[in-house]
Amino acid sequence: MFSRILVSVDLDAPFDWERTFPTAVTLARQWSARLDVMTVVPAFGMSMVGQFFPNGYEKKMARLVMENLKSKADAALPSGMTVNHLVGEGNVYESVLAMAEQRRIDLIVIGAHRPELRDYLLGPNAARVVRHATCSVLVVREEASAG
Repeated sequence: MFSRILVSVDLDAPFDWERTFPTAVTLARQWSARLDVMTVVPAFGMSMVGQFFPNGYEKKMARLVMENLKSKADAALPSGMTVNHLVGEGNVYESVLAMAEQRRIDLIVIGAHRPELRDYLLGPNAARVVRHATCSVLVVREEASAG
């Protein structure tokens, strides 16, 4: 049904590694689809922000993020399965949408953590991806706690 899947993960969000990434892996295996795993870093290159960092910091950070992404993703993959590792720069939803267009993705998998009142139904990134994607989007929701 889908042949090119993009999963967006936050390297520091346990939910993405416990639920979002495994969901994408399961779907990719089920449909024999190519799986791209992506994380996004802030845009440090802006002149206003970039002046506070030493020369070469952006490249060093991108390399470290890519190493971390490869380590986490590869450790969570079933034996024999591979993924493409991608690092976007800027804000999350714009980077995910741009990468989906660039790589001709037909399914985006993104996590939505339990919403706070200000987020209403979906987190701001997941909601924007759903609204603006030109392909199907699967939102993996965090289960509401009983209480």
